[in-house]
Amino acid sequence: MINNFEFYNPTKLIFGNGQITNIAKYIPANSKVLITYGMGSIKKNGIYDEVISALNHFNVVEFGGIEANPTYQTLMRAVILARKTNIDYILAVGGGSVIDGTKFISAAINFDGDEWNILSKNSKIQSAVPFGSVLTLPATGSEMNSGAVISNSDNNEKRVFANPLCYPKFSVLEPKVILSLPKTQIANGIADAFVHTLEQYITYPVKADLHDKISEGILTTLIDNGRVLYNNSSDEDAAHNVMFSATMALNGLISAGVPSDWATHMIGHELTAMHKIDHAKTLAIILPKLYRSLIESKKEKLAQYGKNVWNITKGTELEIAEEAINATEKFFNDIEIKTNFSDYFDNKKQTLDIIIERFKNRKWTKLGEKGMVTPEIISDIFNEND
Repeated sequence: MINNFEFYNPTKLIFGNGQITNIAKYIPANSKVLITYGMGSIKKNGIYDEVISALNHFNVVEFGGIEANPTYQTLMRAVILARKTNIDYILAVGGGSVIDGTKFISAAINFDGDEWNILSKNSKIQSAVPFGSVLTLPATGSEMNSGAVISNSDNNEKRVFANPLCYPKFSVLEPKVILSLPKTQIANGIADAFVHTLEQYITYPVKADLHDKISEGILTTLIDNGRVLYNNSSDEDAAHNVMFSATMALNGLISAGVPSDWATHMIGHELTAMHKIDHAKTLAIILPKLYRSLIESKKEKLAQYGKNVWNITKGTELEIAEEAINATEKFFNDIEIKTNFSDYFDNKKQTLDIIIERFKNRKWTKLGEKGMVTPEIISDIFNEND
């Protein structure tokens, strides 16, 4: 049975090519706007010039250099700049890392106290500076949710926070931006959105038929269009479908009133923090191994996934579940994302020990939708043969 729920998402989506030129009408007149962006790719692909042109009537301050897996240290420099220049609106121009980082900046500008507590202690924020986004990389869904993942470069930790005040006011999604992306970023975006959907879908049956069908639709769309886009980034139809799927994968709709997992993400974040592995790649490493470790608990939904997404019809429920995991791993490999620990680092035992210690310190000893992802299960995941 679906649990009682409230669903509210205030972000205005502005979808389609040519929409960047319209962003000025979504920002309050006379705003002093801080533009946040990453390491400079928007200056090479023309998006920066489009944004600056669209904001020619605003007083604009810039902050560039937000890295993939944005760090608290970098973001605090932006917070200091925003306070010094009396910013009252922010425009994030980038992918999930820039938008995540902007959510923290938005929350921290007026925060009274140690800003790290927003992340480490889930300290309540009383206000947030409003912001919009121009998405340049479909992947995380950050353009239509209120959550963010921030790293601390001092201790190699990643922390998650979410707050209703941190939804973007609007997000511009122009599929043409995909045309300039490297193949590895396209692959990462597809895998990230795919795992986001699975984390909310592969749990246990609760008769949430519409949730399941929407999830299965996102997954099949990513499979069909993801392969096309990866092999031909100029395919505009595939670009449109992948971009919208990535947004729908994590805007709160498919998780409303149903169980979610997220253990893969929590483990994966540690691999990124310690080994600087791309976020999506950490998910592709962990997810199949976690599913194999928990196959008895998840076999009903895994079999449903195998039948409805991968068209696997022969075999017992357990056999179909196993084949579904294999098909998932093959899909990641088809877009050239490797799924073995040994493809990325050697010190697996040391990495496992650090993760177990961190999770115990945080009291994260029963993760997943049933609390079954214990330190013992995490050990099983790491001890699976590559």
